[in-house]
Amino acid sequence: MDSQTAVAPHTSQGSSTASRLKPDSLGVLGILFFVLSAQAPLTGIAGAVPIAVVIGNGAGAPAAYVAAGVVVLLFSIGFVAMGRHVVDAGAFYTYIGKGLGRSTGSGSAGVALFAYCAIQAAMYGLYGATMSGLVEHYTGVGVAWWVWALVTMAVVQVLGAAGIEMGAKVLAVFVLAEFSILIAFALVTFFKGGGPEGLGFTHSFSPGAALQGAPGVALMFAVASMFGFEATAIYGEEAREPRRTVPRATYLSVAVITAFFAFTSWMLVSAHGASRATADAGGALESGDAAAWVFAPIADLFGAWTGDVLPILLATSLFAGILAFHNSANRYLFSLGREGLLPHGLTALNGRHSPWVAGAVQTVIAVALVVPFALLGKDPVLTLFSWFSGVAVLAIMLLYFLTSVSVVVFFRRSRADTRLWNTLIAPVLGALGIAGAIWLVIENFTTLIGGDPTTALWLQLTVPVVLALGLVAARLTRRSHAAAG
Repeated sequence: MDSQTAVAPHTSQGSSTASRLKPDSLGVLGILFFVLSAQAPLTGIAGAVPIAVVIGNGAGAPAAYVAAGVVVLLFSIGFVAMGRHVVDAGAFYTYIGKGLGRSTGSGSAGVALFAYCAIQAAMYGLYGATMSGLVEHYTGVGVAWWVWALVTMAVVQVLGAAGIEMGAKVLAVFVLAEFSILIAFALVTFFKGGGPEGLGFTHSFSPGAALQGAPGVALMFAVASMFGFEATAIYGEEAREPRRTVPRATYLSVAVITAFFAFTSWMLVSAHGASRATADAGGALESGDAAAWVFAPIADLFGAWTGDVLPILLATSLFAGILAFHNSANRYLFSLGREGLLPHGLTALNGRHSPWVAGAVQTVIAVALVVPFALLGKDPVLTLFSWFSGVAVLAIMLLYFLTSVSVVVFFRRSRADTRLWNTLIAPVLGALGIAGAIWLVIENFTTLIGGDPTTALWLQLTVPVVLALGLVAARLTRRSHAAAG
């Protein structure tokens, strides 16, 4: 028997057909769109790259995206190997449970759910502010940011309940729109020979350029830009031939994301000129509009009309990300309900085989996270977006690390796959890279959230607290089940 297939793929035990998500709904491209939507490409480019250039390694920032891609690729090798034996909407927590024990897996489920709900709430803050500014600019009518956030929550709930195919089609339109204009800019700039100082390849990718300034900070932002990678496995239960579809979607998403961010950021540096890129990005940040560093060269190349289109695409980019994380979070709730760790009512499916109850609960969580910031009059970008995105990145990095460790333990114990590179060497290297990224995130967390050290400390503590609460809840739940049984 093939070493890769010695153990049959795991699905949640005791699940009936009625409590299973709709199979054969997504192919490689459908899953890829969910992953790319979670990246919110235009948001990542316009929001993170200018900061990485200013406080990171300047013109060498594109190299940080290549380095982050290598780390994620190493992680994904073990991730895919585990995925051949585990197919479940819970993804990370199921993977962690297979290697490190069910209690640790269940505790990590709380971290995963916390991460996805936090990043979605963060995006609601930036989305609400963006929509408020757009509407006021074009109509002169001022509508509070939280109104747009609440209205969009209702729309996302409807789309999520409409089924996974509908969500994939909506996301495809938005993702293609933002990708198209950024890739068109990057390709035209490249074939024109770059900006005022040429392409400047060595200024961005040579070892000296990559290591100048604070490369660790740039790497931190690059790793953060790959948030949402888990979606390839989350949709395994709904994929066509998951043992083939999920690995292909995983490797393709890593390649596309890495190439996109590295190439586009390189062309942006080139458009400004390597010697001026840092100063120009610093000026954009001081003006309070970091996106201007990205939008200005695109407008210079394609015309002033992009000044109207890009802010709209930024809003649709955020919407696509919000919908993607809604679908990820409600599948976590669904899976936890099916495992008996949360109320069984979360497994209810509608006529389209969509977990509508789990989706409704996720929407309620979003309301609970966003409304307090509105009631307290907090700035949605400087607090809601900055704080929650920072803590979500820290939480998801912890899950990456635990998953890599679990992969090694699972295959050393089960011998279900004896390939050393896939099940030991690559996961260990990935774990070391992720551990380094976690250290960088903690070391620079105050910068990442744009807040003060006290706020940073409290936000960091939420991640281990959520993990501990998840461990306790898992053990209590299992004890009560044992007593009842």
